[in-house]
Amino acid sequence: MSALTVDPVPGQGQGQDWDDTVRIWEETDAPEGCKVEIIEEIVTVSPPPSKDHNTTAALLQRRLYTVIPEDWEIYQTLGRSLPGRGGIYVPDLVVVARATASGPGNTVPAEEARLVVEITSRANANHDRVSKVNGYAKAGVELFLLLDPWHSGRPTATLYGEPEGGTYRVLATVEYGGKISLPEPFGIDLDTGVFPVS
Repeated sequence: MSALTVDPVPGQGQGQDWDDTVRIWEETDAPEGCKVEIIEEIVTVSPPPSKDHNTTAALLQRRLYTVIPEDWEIYQTLGRSLPGRGGIYVPDLVVVARATASGPGNTVPAEEARLVVEITSRANANHDRVSKVNGYAKAGVELFLLLDPWHSGRPTATLYGEPEGGTYRVLATVEYGGKISLPEPFGIDLDTGVFPVS
């Protein structure tokens, strides 16, 4: 199943304003488990992730909890707002200070993330590889880890960082089976060989 798009409000064209797009996002009634995001000003609905996808997220989350401070948390369904990029992304994992994620609303500013993780699925691989890399970089997200089991038949993990001028520097890329190092404040080597391959 692939990602679906939600048509804009009738009578409004490409120039509909951000508030209307967010309202559509908030009111989209997607089936349980689906991910609703705004990517390049288009509301998208992706099907629930596979078992392997969920296992990858769980394994990574378990590892990250061993190194993050007590006042940080790891969230799986927390929206990141990127209004300057026409987006609200819901990453597979995001590490953020608990205080930032507390209170009313559905999103937190993207630049508050210490680490964002996206795990590609067949339905969303291009969004994760292109749109989200650009969006997170322009929002100033410190670290973005892209786990891509669908990469040209060779699953890869790519760590992006040091966002400057809306562009990331590639800090490391490994095929699954290799280790990828997350810099401080994480300071860990992740063994990508534990992640399942679809």
